[in-house]
Amino acid sequence: MLDSTIKAQLKAYLERLPGPIELVAALDDSASSTEMRGLLEDILDCSPQVSLREDVSGARVPSFAITRPGQAPRVRFAGLPLGHEFTSLVLALLQVGGYPPKVEESVLANVRELAGPLNFEVYMSLSCHNCPDVVQALNVMAAVNPDVNVTTIDGALFQAEVAEREIMAVPSVYLNGQVFASGRMTVEEIVAKLDTNREAKDAARLAAQKPFDVLVVGGGPAGAGAAVYAARKGIRTGIVADRFGGQTNDTLGIENYISVKETTGPKFAADMLEHVKQYGVDVMNLQRVAKLIPASEPGELIGVQLENGAVLQSRSVVLATGARWRMLNVPGEEEYKNKGVAYCPHCDGPLFKGKRVAVVGGGNSGVEAAIDLAGIVAHVTLIEFGDQLRADAVLVTKARSLPNVTILTRAKTTEVEGKDGVVSALHYEDMATGTKHRIELEGVFVQIGLVPNTDFLKDSVTLNRFGEIEVDAKGHTNLPGVFAAGDATTTPYKQIVVAAGEGSKAALSAFDYLIRSSVPEAA
Repeated sequence: MLDSTIKAQLKAYLERLPGPIELVAALDDSASSTEMRGLLEDILDCSPQVSLREDVSGARVPSFAITRPGQAPRVRFAGLPLGHEFTSLVLALLQVGGYPPKVEESVLANVRELAGPLNFEVYMSLSCHNCPDVVQALNVMAAVNPDVNVTTIDGALFQAEVAEREIMAVPSVYLNGQVFASGRMTVEEIVAKLDTNREAKDAARLAAQKPFDVLVVGGGPAGAGAAVYAARKGIRTGIVADRFGGQTNDTLGIENYISVKETTGPKFAADMLEHVKQYGVDVMNLQRVAKLIPASEPGELIGVQLENGAVLQSRSVVLATGARWRMLNVPGEEEYKNKGVAYCPHCDGPLFKGKRVAVVGGGNSGVEAAIDLAGIVAHVTLIEFGDQLRADAVLVTKARSLPNVTILTRAKTTEVEGKDGVVSALHYEDMATGTKHRIELEGVFVQIGLVPNTDFLKDSVTLNRFGEIEVDAKGHTNLPGVFAAGDATTTPYKQIVVAAGEGSKAALSAFDYLIRSSVPEAA
């Protein structure tokens, strides 16, 4: 099943097993079971610490569980964890066997405190780059808390379940049979969602923070760059973020960050976090900012109010809030989100195998999505509002060559229609003739760019008509002591390397501001 190179790597990993583990297989005579048996036998060959037995009682077929001998299984894979999920398999083997996970002890302590039973089911696709993070997070929880059970289910293999539960986006997580979450999540985020008192505890803890010298708002490349450059000056630096890593968490591959030949978005985000923490930056993750409170006088403390009510204070602030997917804002889009309306073709594309879909957006991301989906779905309709596609010529040529891709220009999407709780059609207007059309389909992928995360700043800093923060060449905003960088600003070229550089520059400007300002009294 595994080639010799992968098998050698797996053997090297399994040499780290602290104790014995047992694979419990639920198999039949199907082809998928035969493949799974081959995988399990390869694992068995890689370590004398691994044993295998079969037990089909109460389990999906084919599937297998990983447990310690004599213990009830708590981690199970219903499907072949290959592709993006192979790392999830390796980590599960090690962690169930007692190898410590790379998660902060404070977070693990919170996991151990959770009361169950907590029975999770994760529906994923092997091509989804966000799914492994959720699978691995939940498997860590199951490894350290006996009240947590996790089953990872390949949606392509168990299509009847996917259809019955109307799952049209991955990762989709169910808890005790009910919908729990959709999308990428970390251990910390899952625990926060389970702990109903978390917000109050966070508010009390954060409200007690001493004022910072530099407080960075946002945890993407611009925020990380600002935090590292500020902390290297030896000043008190904090970073508050809704989701550390920002858009990079949702990026499939990164191949243009200088000196890093190739990496994935989630790994890049993890590396940024490790780098920031190396300098002792106080990272306050999973916190949404509600308001910026300008200093009452130049040189006085600036406030950053969080949605939980806590107010952080700082002598200077760097705004690096990034951007998010732009929505169509047409009837039906919000109603059918994750029920046929999707934003990540890499993640959700396999769930539309053999179906009809539309891609809205004629830029690089839209045309790339159409090309990618054309190899999976029955038909793709690519819809562009302008007179022509805006993507690179090589991509346009490729899209036009595909027999199952139809390209519509000067087409304005007006409605997403649904039936029985899922997408059934898309409506558009021909801008040349004014005629209206309806396309029967099962999925709509929105690829129309980004919108800056600046809604909370409308009453404080100056924004342009696109909602971007207006900055000068040094990252200054219109407010003394407040700087900005990255995709949320007027700086052109929304690229990771540009954002990181602009964040670093904003931190240097903040430091320059600080050394020319008196130290205020804490409020």
